[in-house]
Amino acid sequence: MPAWKRVGELSKEVLAEEMYELKIITQFSAAHRLENFYGKCEALHGHNWKVEVYLQGERLDEAGLVKDFGELKARTREVLEALDHKYLNDLPEFRHQNPSSENLARYLFDRLTATLNTNSVRVSRVSVWESDTSCASYFLP
Repeated sequence: MPAWKRVGELSKEVLAEEMYELKIITQFSAAHRLENFYGKCEALHGHNWKVEVYLQGERLDEAGLVKDFGELKARTREVLEALDHKYLNDLPEFRHQNPSSENLARYLFDRLTATLNTNSVRVSRVSVWESDTSCASYFLP
């Protein structure tokens, strides 16, 4: 039997493992420097950071959505407002750790999960791009 015909016969147990994923892409600009790093990034410099936020949900709401993209973008903008056009090393969150792409990804993940996670939806990953070719992601398995 072709695979497309077998799909209609899947048990409810298999269907319960379905997952939807949303992604938005946004950006912010900020300066930083990396301490205890020996290279160009030790000096003050800035980036136009690109941020990808991934959201997962097992089911759709009554409108057929995991989450309204507008709400996801608004909550993300609110979190990024604290970073945009700032010197990241001066922020309390980065006084004792470098504002590296890795630490920024975790910072954003933690704040976004606090505002977006519900019983049926969760932030699954945040990726922070400091250039067109380099990014760091933070996620929980």
